[in-house]
Amino acid sequence: MDLTALEIFRAVAQEGSVTRAAERLGRVQSNVTTRVQQLEEQLGAPLFLREGKRMVLTPAGESLHGYADRLLALAEEARQSVHPGQPSGRLRLGAMESTAAARLPQPLAQLHAQWPALVLELSTAPSRQLVEQVVDHRIDCALVAWPPPGIDADAPVERTTVFSEALLLALPADHPPVYTAQDLQLDTLAAFSNGCTYRRMGESFLQEKNGTPPRVLELASYHAILACVAAGRCAGVVPQAVIDLMREPPALRWVPLAASDTVLVRRRGYQSPALQALQAALLASAPRIACSVI
Repeated sequence: MDLTALEIFRAVAQEGSVTRAAERLGRVQSNVTTRVQQLEEQLGAPLFLREGKRMVLTPAGESLHGYADRLLALAEEARQSVHPGQPSGRLRLGAMESTAAARLPQPLAQLHAQWPALVLELSTAPSRQLVEQVVDHRIDCALVAWPPPGIDADAPVERTTVFSEALLLALPADHPPVYTAQDLQLDTLAAFSNGCTYRRMGESFLQEKNGTPPRVLELASYHAILACVAAGRCAGVVPQAVIDLMREPPALRWVPLAASDTVLVRRRGYQSPALQALQAALLASAPRIACSVI
């Protein structure tokens, strides 16, 4: 069971297709199929159910997938450790949608210019899911709003605060001024899926009005959230940095809500030149932001 076989297996598992895995890895399909079959023979267990062109993990495949993530992450960490001070190889970074859009373009561009041998893979998800992916070795580090809902205080991660994000409560333009939660005239929140720290903060604020959790309209982007707010149906929680990206922000009522720390989390004990270079770039480019809180 060599690392190349595990990498091919993981690519097929993630893509759900031999064809897409071969394209991703730059291999011919027959080679990918052969390596998967050899791994199954070696382990004495089927790893995939083949449903036409679709590949679905068996229970044995699901079990191996977790080990493959950990083994490949450890191998990458070992490769980087023999070249201290020379960031290279692959670093898998997760981030919130807002952070990826508003905070990462500049530091990641600088990181690439300074360390061209470093390949950074970026994915987005809500904060809780990102921490879970770090713990499960599916990604190496993540930028999340701390603390994420549903994450135990003793989760095996270490964290470094990168910056403080100013959060705004977005309300329809004709909503009366809001000084406390009692001034709200809405009971619906437009937000990302469960696991989003900003959603939890918005839910907590709206709950102060009636003592019961608000209705939540789950959406997949800030543009959709703001469109629903503009339609007069609901409130939303949006980072100031996202508004700053817009050429013409929508004419809504904006209420300062809170300041939320964004932290870089990594598995406990995990270190690499690539991670150190990323952290340095983030800290150098991310100003701390003050926010008045109602």
